[in-house]
Amino acid sequence: MPTVLRLNGYRFYFYSHEPNEPPHVHVDKGSASLKVWLDPVAHARNIGFRPHEINVILTLVAEHRGQLLEAWHEYFG
Repeated sequence: MPTVLRLNGYRFYFYSHEPNEPPHVHVDKGSASLKVWLDPVAHARNIGFRPHEINVILTLVAEHRGQLLEAWHEYFG
């Protein structure tokens, strides 16, 4: 489970066993978790985040999308 970024209490990571899915990251804070597609940026699945928190996370993902995509492609090839 490589962690790609830590920002504002959020941990951005991906699972090493998901190479056949489109590029995405998982974002956790506390017991909440969100799966976010990277191209285009959109939330795929939410467990525990409120709508305003999802918007904050999607903004962070959009701001760091290049870095997240680069990490995805470096890891999965």
